[in-house]
Amino acid sequence: MIGAGRVGKNHSRALTRHVSGSEIVALVDPVEAVRAETAAEFGIEYQFASLEEALDKVEFDGVVITTPTPTHLPLTQLAAEHGKHVFLEKPMALNLRECDEIIAAVEKNGVLLQLGFMRRFDPEFVAAWERIEAGEIGTPMMIKSNTHGPGLPPPWARDLRTSNGMLAEVNSHDWDTTRWLMGSNHQRVYTEVANFKGAANNVDTPNFYDNVLVNIKFESGGLGLISGVCPCGYGYDARAEIIGDKGIMQIGELKGQAVIVCTNRDQGLITPITRTWPQRFQWAYIYELEHFTECIRTGKQPKVGGADGRWAVAGVLAGTRSFLEERPVYLSEILNGETH
Repeated sequence: MIGAGRVGKNHSRALTRHVSGSEIVALVDPVEAVRAETAAEFGIEYQFASLEEALDKVEFDGVVITTPTPTHLPLTQLAAEHGKHVFLEKPMALNLRECDEIIAAVEKNGVLLQLGFMRRFDPEFVAAWERIEAGEIGTPMMIKSNTHGPGLPPPWARDLRTSNGMLAEVNSHDWDTTRWLMGSNHQRVYTEVANFKGAANNVDTPNFYDNVLVNIKFESGGLGLISGVCPCGYGYDARAEIIGDKGIMQIGELKGQAVIVCTNRDQGLITPITRTWPQRFQWAYIYELEHFTECIRTGKQPKVGGADGRWAVAGVLAGTRSFLEERPVYLSEILNGETH
């Protein structure tokens, strides 16, 4: 496990408590206090400040990389060169060159690469995809996908100089979900952003935004919309709606638990909402890591890999260029360097 922070803890919880036949043999994180706390919580015996140390001292089959985006390429290359399979959290990389180098590293060394797009393993999203594939709502014409998160992203994640901002750190899943459920690549995007809460949160990062809408045209002719809000204040909200030529399908809801409370007739009925992303996608995180360990054991290719991660990064780059240049951007401009 590379990274002992929030995502590292989330994946450590899934692996140690739910994924049978797997073991976290070592934890890697440069911050000793964080590393010691996470190792103690999940009973991880060996701790190292770097992947190099772990490779030198212990034996293992694969790595789970949960560190910030700029570290993904060197960590993946190092793991692959030592024959370790790679589970890589989103976003895959900062740009397409890094994506290509990651793909080249795993292919050259014959190891597996799985991207952390957990919605592809969420029971609700999987059921929706299966029913779309079966033709239940007909040909998909339009999709709307949102990720609204309650917390302000850390400084490195909201700065375009060290990250690709909220479109990458928060909405990477929406880029993948819309492409997956529509069964078509993105062709053209137009992005609008707004900053409503930055001043109140003492954010002075250039080009910071906490609200974003992306209009999408797909190669199939279909239409799409990605909505991002972070921080949104009311809870964690990840839903999707797909309209086909025969009907409509909605995935997810605001209600987090099947509990209703009533204490007086003026306030009325109260029901809990989903508070955090680990709560909303608990089983998705478990199932995606089950899939990764199964692929290691059997040698089969993961359901979601480098090509999917690359397309999501391309969408992020196109969406970012769109709001910076205030115009629609074709994906071909990002993928092939073309202009329109």
